[in-house]
Amino acid sequence: MTFSTGWDGDALDLDTYLGRLGFDGPVPPTLAALRALHRAHVTSIPFENLEIMLSRDVPLDLASLQDKMVRGRRGGYCFEHNRLFAAALERLGFRFTALIGRVTMGAENKIRPATHALLSVQPADDDRAWLCDVGFGAGPLEPLEFTDGASATQGEGWRYRLERLGPVDERVPHVALWTLWQAPAPGTAEDEWVDRHNFTDSPAFPIDYEVANHYVSTHLRSPFTSRPFAQRYSADAHHVLDGLTLTTFRPDGLADKRELSPGEVADVLADVFGIVLDEADAARLTASLSG
Repeated sequence: MTFSTGWDGDALDLDTYLGRLGFDGPVPPTLAALRALHRAHVTSIPFENLEIMLSRDVPLDLASLQDKMVRGRRGGYCFEHNRLFAAALERLGFRFTALIGRVTMGAENKIRPATHALLSVQPADDDRAWLCDVGFGAGPLEPLEFTDGASATQGEGWRYRLERLGPVDERVPHVALWTLWQAPAPGTAEDEWVDRHNFTDSPAFPIDYEVANHYVSTHLRSPFTSRPFAQRYSADAHHVLDGLTLTTFRPDGLADKRELSPGEVADVLADVFGIVLDEADAARLTASLSG
């Protein structure tokens, strides 16, 4: 693993970013700090695709991400989250490698596009690599050890495990395919494991995130171009807004669901997800849902 470059860590407003996460004081590049930073990012900055619903671009330059997610106290999806998190890691002195995965959610015999960003991180005080995934919207709360069979129970019972499936191709035995499993996955029973996404350990770079981000934010087949989608994750609840459906999932597999009217969505985004839209954007979103 080598120091990643090109993530603009030197341009990050570190104090404001850490303040957004509730941190006060120095953050050394240690495993304990990585765990705390990961948990704080996941629970403080929500997942959302509202810029697409408001017919705006989703830029990945650090200045735009800071203006939106840090100073503007909005959220974002995986490429935004992990681009920002990578800049913080670089600034703080962590070693890391960017990765790209394919979201599966139990789908079999179908190759999905590579549309999910992850990071493999090595703290200064630990020889192991740790998988960080701050931008999926459904955890994990903390990094997972990047090794075959690693598992963790987090919060009030969210469970994850990693599986190394072997080489992607016998001609390139050093490139392995991995799967991240989750239980319970949204909409499943407490004891049901679902393969959430698979990925290789081949390095990705900022330009790779830019290309994948263009597909996610513009393609008609992208799930994020058809309806508003927001998530907020914590130790005991996973809140999901999917179109006009608001669902709260629990670690025991139980869920509460209700249908919203278009006029309720902006208030729910503020109250449940901490996403406060200005009056013009709230009206624009409501109109798009009422059409």
